[in-house]
Amino acid sequence: MGWWKKQHLFVQVAIGAVIGIVLGIILKENVSYIAPIGDIFIRLLQWLIVPLTFLVLIDGITNLPSVKSLRSIGGVTIVYYMATTVIASSIGIGVALVMNPGKNSVGMLTDGETISPEEFNFVDNLVSWTPNNLFGGFVEMNMLQIIIGAIIIGVALLSMGDKAKTVRLFFQEGAALMLKVTDMIMVLAPLGVLALIAKLVGTTDMSIISSALYYVLSALIGLAILLFIVYPTFIALFTKFKPLEFLRTISPALMLAAATSSSNATLPASMNVSKKLGVSDKIYGFTLPLGATINMDGLAVTFGVTAIFAANLYDIPITFGLLVQFVFLGLALSMGTAGARGADIVMMAILMTSLGLPLEIVAIYAAVSPLVDAGNTTNNIAGDLTGTAIVHSKYGEKLKEL
Repeated sequence: MGWWKKQHLFVQVAIGAVIGIVLGIILKENVSYIAPIGDIFIRLLQWLIVPLTFLVLIDGITNLPSVKSLRSIGGVTIVYYMATTVIASSIGIGVALVMNPGKNSVGMLTDGETISPEEFNFVDNLVSWTPNNLFGGFVEMNMLQIIIGAIIIGVALLSMGDKAKTVRLFFQEGAALMLKVTDMIMVLAPLGVLALIAKLVGTTDMSIISSALYYVLSALIGLAILLFIVYPTFIALFTKFKPLEFLRTISPALMLAAATSSSNATLPASMNVSKKLGVSDKIYGFTLPLGATINMDGLAVTFGVTAIFAANLYDIPITFGLLVQFVFLGLALSMGTAGARGADIVMMAILMTSLGLPLEIVAIYAAVSPLVDAGNTTNNIAGDLTGTAIVHSKYGEKLKEL
């Protein structure tokens, strides 16, 4: 038991997934005896989704600098983080459209049932995304209304400054509470994934495993494009650094990111390599903690790939409107990802709920997350450091004037 508690969550989940595959092969239809364990885990995730998204997103926004200070350094940093998240999500979608993960398992998870995503018409959906009842979105689990409502409230609180200190403290402590609850629920993740994977393997075609591995390959290709093409291009165009030298200098932080799969745990190493790059602590002291909170480029790539993978598995036509929705969700959800144990698994559940899709695919992602999460975090850190280098090149010599 002591050995088990010392293992990282991704190790525990991977062990659970392997045992689940073995049990699924052995038990086959009799896997129904352990299936309720997976159902309970999914229900707990569903219960967690709404309050976690709402409170953590508001807390993330109110932790930004004041609206006034968002000019100059803050403005450039946030615009960069938003732009790269959109680019990352688009890369994931683009790679997935080319590689088409899940194409050999079309309809496998539907059991003959027709699954439809939330209908998308840009004008109609723009109207429907707008909250018209403070509690309506919560009751209906309309995630887009919840996300937009949280953004509105967060920006309003940010603009009020100390006048809303008590309310901001409420959301801060509420977010901390939900992250603690998330930690508690994710303790059950290995057992929940074991049951879900066992049910999946025992009751569906084994080709789902090869489809899952192909999905992992698609995600890793997207992550490699972001890390080795997009970021070096940004460095070459917008900074004074040479791309190869930059990557070599920041490599210790990237290796730590891959080993820990935690942006927060890598923060000290990121600050250390920023010093070696000659960046002022006034810059990296702002850009790096902020990036660890809201800049999740790696996960945005995986969001994009997962969305296409899910559409293929559920035999859903991929339209331009649906792609726009994928990109928007990749941007919005990334702001609430940091801090939670097993956050990528929880956020995949939120993504599927936002799209109006079943949560069975979360089990597939959880099983392969150890293979992709290291790449997610490595790209998150590389994106933070690239943004820090850009801000340094633009404002490093003007700090006294700001």
